[in-house]
Amino acid sequence: MPFFSPPQKSFADLTDREVLALAIQNEEEDGRLYRDFADGLRPNYPASAEIFTTMAEDEANHRRMLLDLYRERFGDHIPLIRREDVRGFIRRPAFWLQPSYDIDRLRHRAESMEAEAVAFYRRAAERSSDPAVRKLLGDLADIEAGHEAHARELVAALPESAEHEERETARRQFVLQIVQPGLAGLMDGSVSTLAPVFAAAFATHDSWQTFLVGLAASIGAGISMGFAEALSDDGSLTGRGHPWLRGLVCGLMTALGGIGHTLPYLIPSFWWATGIAAAVVAVELWVIAWIRARFMDTPFLRAAYQVVIGGVLVFLTGILIGSA
Repeated sequence: MPFFSPPQKSFADLTDREVLALAIQNEEEDGRLYRDFADGLRPNYPASAEIFTTMAEDEANHRRMLLDLYRERFGDHIPLIRREDVRGFIRRPAFWLQPSYDIDRLRHRAESMEAEAVAFYRRAAERSSDPAVRKLLGDLADIEAGHEAHARELVAALPESAEHEERETARRQFVLQIVQPGLAGLMDGSVSTLAPVFAAAFATHDSWQTFLVGLAASIGAGISMGFAEALSDDGSLTGRGHPWLRGLVCGLMTALGGIGHTLPYLIPSFWWATGIAAAVVAVELWVIAWIRARFMDTPFLRAAYQVVIGGVLVFLTGILIGSA
């Protein structure tokens, strides 16, 4: 990796020819990015995709205006001058390397792009000595200022029904890809590890030994559930997202669910540790019931009843086996 930046030219040292060449390149890049945004959003956010398509067409029109003036002033050859060749531009992350299309992030990025374009055209217009170039750059600055406001109000530009539909789509994807695997892991980790933890506790009356059993059970369950979720389907047909992301979420939540009521056994006093662990179990079961009510459209009392019945049965099983 080099320890120095590539050579860059100061914006103040650019000639009118170089400014126009840079502007042409900028408009082309921005237009292509907006089309990429639209293409990535179209399956789930068609209304926003249409707005980005319109913005891409506007960038293409700006490029044609700049091209016409450039050819009139400087001929057909246009030197390749890019943002990274000039000091002062924001370094943009490569869009095509992004693993997913976050609609809010794309809206903020569009706003940032348009703000940068406004500043560029205004500075360029102020220092140009050519009246025609100065007028065109000033006009483009005003147009891009309108685009900046348009990008800022992109949500408001959507019809209410389309915005509601997009929000529901985003919510469904979040539930499918994050909440469901996380909830499955939390339920498995919180409930299935109750029996070995409390069986070990009442069999040994030793906090440290119980902690080791609980830690092993939690981590083992997390690894098992993580792989099971990752290998269940590839998400291409179910819309559940990348399998390894789901597996990671499920595995982590499984381990977390078991470790929650295992950590109290770091307390040397057995009965204090057991009392705190039982309280943690109650909190875990309440959290599971709340998540089911919040994201799975299950009435809270019904979710709490179902979770508590299962949890209490496993809890009692562990105590009975450990006390035998």
